[in-house]
Amino acid sequence: MSNIPAAADAVVVGSGVSGLSAAVTLAAGGAKVIVFEKERSLGGTSNFFQGTFAVESELQRQRYITYSRDQAFRNIMEYSHWRANPRLVRAIVDESSATIGWLMEHGVEFSDATNNMPDAPRTYHVVRWTGEAVVKALATNARELGVIIAPGTPVKQLLKSGEGITGVIIEENDEDVQVTAKAVVIASGGYANNREWVKKYAGYDLDTTVIPFGNVDKVGDGIRMSFEAGAADEGLGVLELVRSGPVAPEFAMGCQLEYAAVQPGLWVDNRGERFCDETIGFYDTAAGNASVRQPDGYTFSVFDSTLVRRLAEQGGDNSLNIDFPPGSPATELERELGAAVKAVSKEVFEADSVRELAEKMGTSPDVLQATVDEYNAFCNKGHDDLFAKDPKYLLPLEGPKFYAIRARTVFLGTLGGIKINHRTEVVDKKGRVIPGLYAVGYDAGGMYGDGYCVRDSSGLSSSFAMSSGRIAGRNALKYLGK
Repeated sequence: MSNIPAAADAVVVGSGVSGLSAAVTLAAGGAKVIVFEKERSLGGTSNFFQGTFAVESELQRQRYITYSRDQAFRNIMEYSHWRANPRLVRAIVDESSATIGWLMEHGVEFSDATNNMPDAPRTYHVVRWTGEAVVKALATNARELGVIIAPGTPVKQLLKSGEGITGVIIEENDEDVQVTAKAVVIASGGYANNREWVKKYAGYDLDTTVIPFGNVDKVGDGIRMSFEAGAADEGLGVLELVRSGPVAPEFAMGCQLEYAAVQPGLWVDNRGERFCDETIGFYDTAAGNASVRQPDGYTFSVFDSTLVRRLAEQGGDNSLNIDFPPGSPATELERELGAAVKAVSKEVFEADSVRELAEKMGTSPDVLQATVDEYNAFCNKGHDDLFAKDPKYLLPLEGPKFYAIRARTVFLGTLGGIKINHRTEVVDKKGRVIPGLYAVGYDAGGMYGDGYCVRDSSGLSSSFAMSSGRIAGRNALKYLGK
């Protein structure tokens, strides 16, 4: 016997922070809400984020951070070359500080307002216990407000009568069941696991050219259903790219091998040639963009035993993990390297010479040796003639041991799909609102233009998810007459 009502005021498709933010907002406004989640557990990729973007928050005011909403808006728009939707960007920027306060009211704790890259505005609000704590807090509040959360219950189709949405068709106990609702919020998390769509819209081969991180069964269900209901598209093909390594089941996220691989030393492509100023690794999007251009979907970070010792004693300059920030001594790196080499890893290599290292990497010994020789010459004279890297990061490779870690282009999610306006209402190909239909988070387009704006707004994807969810909830309440 089903415990799911046959009708609700609003249905939310997906239980990440975008969907839960919408559900809590709707329920607090008096709406009867059902959240359908395809997976058995809640939150999806929302469980992994470490911080979120905001401007003019109370945490920032307490730290004398004067970066303004106007500055943030201009920087995001300029980063996108004005290809982002300016009214949507403005709405999210203006909502961001209120979202931080709202989350704190709902039991979410923040440890700092800071930055996680050099010379960036301090807009990154660090969440205690990561995004999993946000998911738990919002789900708890939703249930206390009477929201019905139904995990393991996929939504298959939107119902529409005339121009407006009238409900959804769900799959329950292998049967199709109709649930009527006047408003539906699409928050299903994008299409990061849809091999055909990633190739069609982004031009990349999934699990080869790009590897999705933390995404499970994200195939674009909400986007597909919205298109079937007449929605226009925006931002398809935009991914949140990062360069990271090693990427294999035997290596844990945040291991010290990963820490070594992101340091701004020497990076080479699969031919053994440098391909960038390695300090772009401080900025995820730039590093991801440079990485994804390389043949066969991988590059290498090359270093020596001198760097291993330096990382153990002094720590590194860069990190992808907020819990292991720059300057953290990598006291386990030598052990992790030894374990990987002993296991004959295909991702980590050790040798007594550059030429031997090249052979193990599967690249040309002549090319890699020439690259190291050229790089060492730049280091010795204190100027990078090729890519103009800051001289403070020019450290020669002199041995006696040499190492390489294979790095991949990973992505945290897709950043577009359904076209929305600044009220998160879904619009059709003529720009007309589809009454009762809203899209948020990774399912919605228009926030990013052609790339993820990271330098001036780190944490923007989680901020967009939660703020767009709240905006959708408020506007759906108006539509419902609440």
